[in-house]
Amino acid sequence: MNIRAAMLAVVPGAPQEAVDALLAVAPLCPALSSNARLAALVAQCAHESGGFKRLDENLRYSAKRLCQVWPSRFHNEEEAAPFAYNPEGLANEVYGGRMGNVHPGDGWRFRGRGYLQLTGRENYRSFGIEDAPEQASEPETAWRVAIEFMDTRSRGGKTAFEWADEGHVENATRIINGGTHGLVDRLQLTQAALTAIV
Repeated sequence: MNIRAAMLAVVPGAPQEAVDALLAVAPLCPALSSNARLAALVAQCAHESGGFKRLDENLRYSAKRLCQVWPSRFHNEEEAAPFAYNPEGLANEVYGGRMGNVHPGDGWRFRGRGYLQLTGRENYRSFGIEDAPEQASEPETAWRVAIEFMDTRSRGGKTAFEWADEGHVENATRIINGGTHGLVDRLQLTQAALTAIV
């Protein structure tokens, strides 16, 4: 598997730190066992992390944008105003009380991090980094978590990697994203990675 070619195909000029980290982690992860899985991993992570550059969730939104991103939580700009350009307040508002976040400040502490934007105390706990959530932003840990996530999280009886083996980007995306946000981009990135690998 040509990891470097796959990463550069989806993100020309991919950060060297991200490339080096995946080259270091991949040999230790038997689940990364096919070209289809590598392409899915690289494509999904590129989309989620803004080209392997954003390892901490961007929570700096205007009130108008908050209403678009979280319409069920913010019905108008007046409701959203206290959280506009307030990343910590926003994280605690939208993530508090769910995904295992039970203590004050958990929403912020367990905000989206890593190449797949791991979110929620529950998820951090399942990957062994609950006591040091900032580790999810370290490139090697971020790749390890992404690979394990795609190998263990499932929908319809198949993991994200199993869906990738079948070429089903949409179902893999639903596992990673909870929906199909950015599906067209993810499809294009997956195809670019596969073409580069083969």
